[in-house]
Amino acid sequence: MNLTTIKSPGVYINEKNAFGNSVVPVATAVPAFIGYTPQAEYEGKSYTNIPTKITSFAEFLTIFCYPNPPAPADPAKQYNPEYYLVKQKSKPEKGDYMLIGSDYYSILPDPNTIYYLYNSVRLFYDNGGGDAYIVSVGTYGKSSGKPISPGEQIVNPNVKLNDLKNGVALLKNEQEPTMYICPEATLLSVDNNGTLMQEMLLQNEDMQTAISIFDIIGGADPDPILYTEDIEAFRNNTGSNGLNYGAAYYPFIGTAIMQPSDIDYTNLFDGDIKKLEPLLNPSSDPNPTVASILSEIENSSGSLTVSQYSNSLTAASATYNTIMQHILTQVNILPPSGGMAGVITMTDNQIGPWKAPANTSIVGAVSLPIKLSSSQQENLNVDVVSGKSINAIRFFNGLGILVWGARTLDGNSMDWRYISVRRTMIFLEQSCKLAANAYVFEPNDKNTWESVKAMISSFLNSVWKQGGLQGASAADAFSVECGLGSTMTAEDILNGFMNVSIKVAVVRPAEFIVITFQQQMATSA
Repeated sequence: MNLTTIKSPGVYINEKNAFGNSVVPVATAVPAFIGYTPQAEYEGKSYTNIPTKITSFAEFLTIFCYPNPPAPADPAKQYNPEYYLVKQKSKPEKGDYMLIGSDYYSILPDPNTIYYLYNSVRLFYDNGGGDAYIVSVGTYGKSSGKPISPGEQIVNPNVKLNDLKNGVALLKNEQEPTMYICPEATLLSVDNNGTLMQEMLLQNEDMQTAISIFDIIGGADPDPILYTEDIEAFRNNTGSNGLNYGAAYYPFIGTAIMQPSDIDYTNLFDGDIKKLEPLLNPSSDPNPTVASILSEIENSSGSLTVSQYSNSLTAASATYNTIMQHILTQVNILPPSGGMAGVITMTDNQIGPWKAPANTSIVGAVSLPIKLSSSQQENLNVDVVSGKSINAIRFFNGLGILVWGARTLDGNSMDWRYISVRRTMIFLEQSCKLAANAYVFEPNDKNTWESVKAMISSFLNSVWKQGGLQGASAADAFSVECGLGSTMTAEDILNGFMNVSIKVAVVRPAEFIVITFQQQMATSA
């Protein structure tokens, strides 16, 4: 209260704040998914290229997925990949295949119909996901009507580099996301994928609010010997900027996200029943029941739904059942980035960003396309040339599938080698930055300096008590300095600068545990 403004007699109350400002911790696990969705519209409003915050998978379904038709119709298919069975002269050396009669058939996708974002969001929420941002850069494109060649890397022409780059750029106006994820980046060419990753890292470095989680092209069906070529290509295409803001995981994971009810005969041969009939009802071994079912489907003379016809074919034909199992296995092989976003969210909620998101399982992961050994992981975890570490996802007998790596791409940096260190620093920096906004234009004097020091020290003390900083005492864990002669000169004050110096001892993971044993002579009691 300004006493000079009091003009008339009376009683006046002057309230004073007993407590200083406090630092409100920022959210640490808010991924932003950038990619293609079934649709992007709600109540007549388009959400294409609009970063949209969701809090549950139900919200994602409402805004970005097809609405379900009324019963008894089947639920709408949110993801509808197309596959072909292509007869081969001999046993295929690459890719998935099956034996029908005496002939080998490769099971090959139409690359134009392969997308990952929908199932990646499902995987995120299965692993404990919460708040997230969705940047839909478009809807699914048209099918090509033909499969890829056996062993060929899937490149979806409907997935455009500029679409994804623009989607990432839209996040420049969003301060809340702490992770950038582009599951469909691996459907680009190697060169375009590299360009996108470099753009993401540069934006992360500029904004200092988020990291990027990358998947590696070739991780879906790696060659047991030549998989190292995919690793080398990834490292060659990530550039050298902003590496401490990036983390990569390898290989892809086989999941149980999609169930048998999500796949049926419409996912074969672009829905052409005539091409499926020779496989299920061959002239050499006719199956009258299958023939009757296929005839009803082709002539639309039945009253059953697609799922009911599919169930009938499953019961009538072992071949159809086997085909569906193969396709289900393929569509369930997903990039791990969505699952890792969920793992990080769960770890943050239970402990904090200072806990490394490793030595934990990914809910829904049931298989791996390649089982890496300790010796194979060595070159992934430590790269003496570029220093670009890649985190392995491995299978252990008795333990199952575990995330077995906790490094950023900047593996040679003593400061920024670990994901947990990078993310803890983002958490501390952004929390203190937002709290310090309250002191912009305040008098640059000792009272303000002491208030800022007390506010930040109180926040860091609480983080230390939670285990986020190491040290036997608070003085060992952090220090905060602000004042004339310590962080500022008289000239700084004249120029309007208030410099705050914060030092923290961040917790680092025990990545290598060495136990030493030595024999000794027996001693008498």
